[in-house]
Amino acid sequence: MTSLTRLFTAAALAGVFMTGAGVAWAGATLDRINSTKIMKVATAANWPPQSFLGPDNALQGFDIDVATEIGKRLGSKVAFVTPEYGIITAGRWSNRWDISVGSMTPTRERGRVLDFPAVYYYTPYVFAVHKAAAGTKTADLNGKIIGVEAGTTSEDYINRRLTIDAADVPSFTYDVEPGEVKTYGDSMGPLDDLRMGNGVRLNATLSALPTITAAIKNGYPIVQVEGKPAYYEPLAIAVDKGDDAFNGALTRIVEEMKADGTLKQLSEKWYGADLTKVQ
Repeated sequence: MTSLTRLFTAAALAGVFMTGAGVAWAGATLDRINSTKIMKVATAANWPPQSFLGPDNALQGFDIDVATEIGKRLGSKVAFVTPEYGIITAGRWSNRWDISVGSMTPTRERGRVLDFPAVYYYTPYVFAVHKAAAGTKTADLNGKIIGVEAGTTSEDYINRRLTIDAADVPSFTYDVEPGEVKTYGDSMGPLDDLRMGNGVRLNATLSALPTITAAIKNGYPIVQVEGKPAYYEPLAIAVDKGDDAFNGALTRIVEEMKADGTLKQLSEKWYGADLTKVQ
């Protein structure tokens, strides 16, 4: 159990309690899910391998499998929606969806409008360049054009304003002073521009290592910049504020998925490594 997860123990105890007949649900969100047997999940549509459209035009990926398993353990089916990421992080969802399983970092700013019942994995963020610039080191990126997805920790990091409030996360330093930062609506935008050539539109991008790895496997002519990750990002499930019972149920479920090895298996399936803990 991480230190961050322990912070939610009180919510778990308050939100889920046992009776002679089993678990007694309480809270508007849990009541709605228990009644309809459908949990509405907000996630991304173009962020492999976390979540993306497969050949059958259905969503697949790590986050999709995690959300589906959470729904199963709540006794419900899942229905996915894919609003823009900034709309999800803004909170005040007005019941348009019940939960976000979208690899969200639990920052202090987001915590003003959202609750984070549990961190379910950690991912390293790395720089990548066009393969024509193979051998590039982090220091070589100073003064260059860097592309990042807007509204994410990569944008905060490259602009030197990243704050990660979760426990058990390694400290980080700012090692790149970009000449220009370009932002995009999703994680694939910088990669699509970078594949056009070194310096054509971008010199580099900063993104999650699994995203970079998946792009390379899919034929993108890019390589990872030499050196250690820029930072490790804790990723959490998120819910709208105001339903401690739902928070508690989700905390319990994620802890069960860690304890029985389900999260580790899903991580290894999609990433080829156990990202449920910092290596």
